[in-house]
Amino acid sequence: MKESIIQIFEKTFEEKPQFVIRSPGRVNLIGDHTDYNDGFVFPLAVDYAVWLALSPSSDMNITLFAGDLNESGTFNLETFHNTKSGWLEYVKGVAFSLQEKNFSLSGWKGCILSNLPIGAGLSSSAALEMAIIKAFAAVSQFSIEPEEMALLGQRAENEWVGMNCGIMDQLASAGGISNHALFIDCRTIEFEAVPLSHNSLVAILDTSTRRKLVASDYNARRQQCESASQFFKIPTLRDLSLEQLETNISMMDKTVGKRALHVVSENNRVLSAVDFLKKNDLKATGRLLLESHESLRDLFEVSSPALDQIVEAALESQGCYGARMTGAGFGGCAVALVEKDASEVFREQVIQRYQEKSGLKAQIYLTPATNGTELISLS
Repeated sequence: MKESIIQIFEKTFEEKPQFVIRSPGRVNLIGDHTDYNDGFVFPLAVDYAVWLALSPSSDMNITLFAGDLNESGTFNLETFHNTKSGWLEYVKGVAFSLQEKNFSLSGWKGCILSNLPIGAGLSSSAALEMAIIKAFAAVSQFSIEPEEMALLGQRAENEWVGMNCGIMDQLASAGGISNHALFIDCRTIEFEAVPLSHNSLVAILDTSTRRKLVASDYNARRQQCESASQFFKIPTLRDLSLEQLETNISMMDKTVGKRALHVVSENNRVLSAVDFLKKNDLKATGRLLLESHESLRDLFEVSSPALDQIVEAALESQGCYGARMTGAGFGGCAVALVEKDASEVFREQVIQRYQEKSGLKAQIYLTPATNGTELISLS
């Protein structure tokens, strides 16, 4: 990818780039629908990324060529506005966020290339945002920490692009550490790097179905979580213990109680997963992944037949410690923790078994945990 993006830049601008940036996607090992409840998540940066080659320009223009799309875009840092559509709005959104925080920005020209699977839920938008922030930092000569990068990217997506995302995607992409998952507290944005076994890989299991979670479904679940918080007179479900919930759940609306039970138990599972991985107990971690899937399926009700089938296929395959649906739900991807030495056999068996169960062909992406957004040496 490094050589490819350099060649594209040289062909586009007829000169060599001064900087190359790699910005990874992410997958969440455990902890779903906890982020907007101020809870805990446990993602890692993956070995699929957005790559950006760039050089400073002599004016205040940002000029970009997207190699995957064969499209160019440009805007001026002093006069740009929101056109409400297209990939360039993510770049403008980052510039907007940086300028709002009084960063002095210089113009540059660059080329983008990505090997992130399209539609697989690996957060290509956050990877792009973090790459653009790192590009501005390199050209405009300022330093910036992963936490601030993540907040700036989140603001770009919330206020400019119009997507009401949490902080997890941006922070995992910006702050990833090789061979570690990131335990993130979504309330404080503090994070801790937790080592993953060198004998394990993470498998991203793409069902070849795309999520059908419409805004009303997502908003209904957020509202149900808020209703549970109001019932207990607490800020968010982060502040509710499992004992408190179990004592009072019979007095709650049944659906609201189920949603709260998932969130509270999922937060506990994330905390337990962190402890188990610190002890290198992959089997216990795997059991938590399955418990998370069952909770998302039965209590939060955001799974799908395809997600259930691919999780079953993974659990039946060689070298699998555990598997679960990941993300918003109703389609998309599952994630599995697998034994490294058995990973290729695992891939083949899951593809075969999932096709037998569903009639669909899965795409399986095996990945270690990688470093977050970084400047790559051109030497």
